[in-house]
Amino acid sequence: MHNPSPIKRRPSRQIHVGNVPVGGDAPISVQSMTNTNTLDVAATVAQIQRIQAAGADIVRVSVPDMDCAEAFGKIRQLVDIPLIADIHFDYRIALRVAELGVDCLRINPGNIGREDRVHAVVQSARDHGIPIRIGVNAGSLEKDLQRKYGEPTPQALVESAMRHIDYLDKLDFQDFKVSLKASDVFMAVAAYRLIADQIEQPLHLGITEAGGLRSGTVKSSVGLGMLLMDGIGDTLRISLAADPVEEIKVGFDILKSLRLRSKGINFIACPSCSRQNFDVISTMNALEQRLEDVTTALDVAVIGCVVNGPGEAKEADLGLTGGSPNLVYIDGKPVSKLRNDNLVDDLEALIRERIARKQEEEDNVIARSGL
Repeated sequence: MHNPSPIKRRPSRQIHVGNVPVGGDAPISVQSMTNTNTLDVAATVAQIQRIQAAGADIVRVSVPDMDCAEAFGKIRQLVDIPLIADIHFDYRIALRVAELGVDCLRINPGNIGREDRVHAVVQSARDHGIPIRIGVNAGSLEKDLQRKYGEPTPQALVESAMRHIDYLDKLDFQDFKVSLKASDVFMAVAAYRLIADQIEQPLHLGITEAGGLRSGTVKSSVGLGMLLMDGIGDTLRISLAADPVEEIKVGFDILKSLRLRSKGINFIACPSCSRQNFDVISTMNALEQRLEDVTTALDVAVIGCVVNGPGEAKEADLGLTGGSPNLVYIDGKPVSKLRNDNLVDDLEALIRERIARKQEEEDNVIARSGL
């Protein structure tokens, strides 16, 4: 569990979204998008703060008109996480949010309009040190590409993206990232694989309109898992018809399962059976809810019986094996026993104690290194 990921990531040019590096050797960043009315500054700020507290690296905000652009400026002043402005059609909105401190512009150069308008947006991005995200979506392909291909296809998505990239190449602007999203897993995966060999810029992953919490999580995990295993992907969003906070949780769980990020607790838990010596499911539900605030990386095993329990517990930072009474392992060694009475309270306390000790050890290493 502590071994590095065997995945070899695709080399890519590094850009910065605010203070978050994207691409190159930077960790894969996780982002979500607000679904509040952008004009409601208080509600949008509150949601951004909840998304940030869940572990997000970046947050995207829709800015559909100039009034929303002014509201975005107020939002920018009230939060400290990098913000992306999602903009379509009106190039003046992009120019305004650039002045107001946006960290990245999500646009399609093709729907901004005339080349002089695209040039104005790119020049503003250059002047303010702002990267651009080219976002292609199977549901909004250009009409001529729909006629050419008959329906959305991976090739159509890539051709659309390359068309937009050409706009930026002509203006010698290379600080951009690209997404090619589709709700169909096969189409999205094929499109990303095609473009990965054609450009050096970072790729933003997502299965768009994936569905509700359960079905969308499964679809996103399958699609993004295939791409991440290929080493493709520098930043991602899990698109769920659910609370944006859930998108962050799922995104990190996907990355943790592939050992690509190690933020928060990595739980190893059995599905439970009649051999269990405590209620594994209720214990896990309680622990996950209580420990959502933890950002320190920690492997915790919760196993209901002695068949697999000792083996899993010995490999974790902290492990619980069902027995009479239950046995606790820390760093592979049995250290104490816990009875079922107050099991969750006692286990939470041990986990938080182990987290505090690990954080202290990490702080000491940083202090000794002079960083």
